[in-house]
Amino acid sequence: MARRRSDAGKSKPRGRDGFPVSVAKMSRSLNRLNPNAGGIDIGATQHYVAAPEGRDEVIVRCFGTFTSDLESLADWLKQCGVETVAMESTGVYWIPVFELLEERGFTVKLVEPGKLKNVPGRKTDVLDCQWIQQLHTFGLLEGSFRPEDDICILRSYMRQRAMLVKYAGQHVLHMQKALMQMNVQLHHAITDITGATGMRIIDAILAGQRDPQELAKLRDERCKNDRQTIALALLGHWRDDHLFALKQAVELYRFYHRQLAELDAQLERYLATFRDRSDGKQLPREKKPKAGSNAPHFDMRNCLYKTAGVDLTVIDGICGHTALELISEVGMDMRPWPTEKHFASWLCLCPGSKKTGGRLISGKTRPSANRAAAILRLAASSLARSQTALGAFYRRIKARVGPAKAITATAHKLAKIVYNMLKHGKAYVDVGAEYYERQYRERVLKNLAKRAAQFDFALIPVALVEGPAA
Repeated sequence: MARRRSDAGKSKPRGRDGFPVSVAKMSRSLNRLNPNAGGIDIGATQHYVAAPEGRDEVIVRCFGTFTSDLESLADWLKQCGVETVAMESTGVYWIPVFELLEERGFTVKLVEPGKLKNVPGRKTDVLDCQWIQQLHTFGLLEGSFRPEDDICILRSYMRQRAMLVKYAGQHVLHMQKALMQMNVQLHHAITDITGATGMRIIDAILAGQRDPQELAKLRDERCKNDRQTIALALLGHWRDDHLFALKQAVELYRFYHRQLAELDAQLERYLATFRDRSDGKQLPREKKPKAGSNAPHFDMRNCLYKTAGVDLTVIDGICGHTALELISEVGMDMRPWPTEKHFASWLCLCPGSKKTGGRLISGKTRPSANRAAAILRLAASSLARSQTALGAFYRRIKARVGPAKAITATAHKLAKIVYNMLKHGKAYVDVGAEYYERQYRERVLKNLAKRAAQFDFALIPVALVEGPAA
């Protein structure tokens, strides 16, 4: 049930409109861009809501967090003539309020809590919601990006999937620990104990096989180490407590992978509900993920091509799984970002511009927890040895400023390519590392010639100066 608060902010001198004096002065000097704006201070058990001045006897009310309370909150805002609402993104508590208000026809703006810290006077929940409402009235709040509902559902599936992969990975470590306690150094003899060879050997150990030579016969022919080396690694000290721990770790690992398979089936069904933009064109399927891989096993390339209308997997460093993660974070509608530069800036992949007195203080890239940026950085790091134009770009930047900045610069380039493909449908064509290096050389020589001409010099190739060999 809503509780009225008529004593809001009495600890500080108030202006005529009920706000602190400093805020009241701002009210008279600025234009009200959103006269029908409301503000909500989100909490775990209660939400404080502020309406515009004069819309009700009490302009600040406290509501509970049950669904009936949220319905009452929306009814009160409608009664006060509120059309747009701003709220801070506190944990996950804002999600039910956000979704319900959007369903009721309000324009909702989600704001980072860090941008709402400077509340005039003593900080309370009542003053917080009033401050949010006041800033939103004058158009001083910038909302966070939130994609459309269908992309939000896709993002929820992908984040759930990432959580399951993380939990499964923890049990791989438990498997390695149990093996190491028995001095069975399988993870040193093969690359991945969750691959075909590793799981066959572990299953045989749990079934009672202890002979290293017999266990080594389960080796896949593609393994780097020979059978004798693997047999030496499998000579251990068997103990029931460690074997029991290994058995439970394997069961938990497989349980999470069964959950992943169930989620992937649901994900494939959900992607099929999107409008088909492929015009009936079918692309060649990607290479099937190897055993032990955490990537989905359905045809992600064609699913995404039908969904987005462009094939993001043609971009070097981006596979079907990476493209699916990226689409789930940024969506397919690029209209929230007017240009590719706005998109790269939102991802925090641009150089900083910290200036004072006309002098650049720092050009460091802003820190960010943006998941899409992390996905692009991971894709950029995979291009270190790629014989492509993007790979050549990465290596050139790495030689000049180091790997960290090279990853950021390459991720920035990938972000621009993705933006143009999704917004304009531009096809990406890799020109190759050799073409890129040739273009780079020509560009450097052109700049050197221009620089030499400023000092009345000319660039002459060494072959022309020395002449033909005798």
